[in-house]
Amino acid sequence: MLIRRKPGWWMPESAATPESVFLNRRAFMAASGVSIAGALLPAGIARAAGDDPTADLYPAARNTAFTLDREVTEEKFNLAYNNFYEFGSHKQIAKAAQALKIRPWEVKIDGEVEQEMTLGIDELIRKMTLEERLYRHRCVEAWSMAVPWTGFPFAKLVELARPLSAAKYVRMETFQDPAMAPGQKQSWYPWPYVEGMTMAEATNDLAFLVTGAYGKPVSKQMGAPLRLATPWKYGFKSIKSIVRFSFTAERPKSFWEEIQPSEYGFWANVNPEVPHARWSQATEEVLGTGNRVPTQLYNGYGEQVASLYANLEGESLYM
Repeated sequence: MLIRRKPGWWMPESAATPESVFLNRRAFMAASGVSIAGALLPAGIARAAGDDPTADLYPAARNTAFTLDREVTEEKFNLAYNNFYEFGSHKQIAKAAQALKIRPWEVKIDGEVEQEMTLGIDELIRKMTLEERLYRHRCVEAWSMAVPWTGFPFAKLVELARPLSAAKYVRMETFQDPAMAPGQKQSWYPWPYVEGMTMAEATNDLAFLVTGAYGKPVSKQMGAPLRLATPWKYGFKSIKSIVRFSFTAERPKSFWEEIQPSEYGFWANVNPEVPHARWSQATEEVLGTGNRVPTQLYNGYGEQVASLYANLEGESLYM
């Protein structure tokens, strides 16, 4: 008899955190029986999927290799509870983020590659085969959700870039436009937002470049038109609104690492046994449920990624 074992990250789709929970702190109150009147998005904030030139590509077929052990977070929460420091340092930046101009949008690929290139976002998206994946998302702030992302494997962009053997890392950068994004006028932050990964991480099957969510183009407050999803790492690694991929021999220094390296390191892999400097990482609040559950090493994706970190003794892998 064939016995099929579920991977450690598996969870039923019914268990995925609803998108709405992700977007609004008031979802916590709802889960506790407190009224959530007025907890939905402010008037005038729309998905505007019909205005996206790639809207015809959604919904994409779901890749059933990536499933969940919890309910998907409702979309309304995911649209109202966001970190996007370019538009403010609080969670309710959905209205402010509508100022983000996502067309025209160009993505530059440069550094240690055979030939540098700049692609319009629509050209890039249409070069790829989009798919939907259900992923856990674990914030360093000890809350979590589950999201139906649409996009393509990061490995496909690496394949397109054709990096040289000298390339050991990928440096990613978001836009810089203080007139559009007032948070970038705060000079004490090292703008633009920068993140980085090793080539091995970028080409791991879980690394995913997101162009959509909930069966439509991804919203502005969630990082339109192109963001990263790395479900085994804390959420600050999943850079939003990417404009540049640079392949480099030198390890890049990320935005939060530049600000506070003792709390936000390069690796940022989820580990319940390694606390943040100011709070425990042993458990997490599942948005929209009112439940606090144990956190899993690598957010439950250890079978897929643990081998990436062999022989790295001395590195701060879990911060």
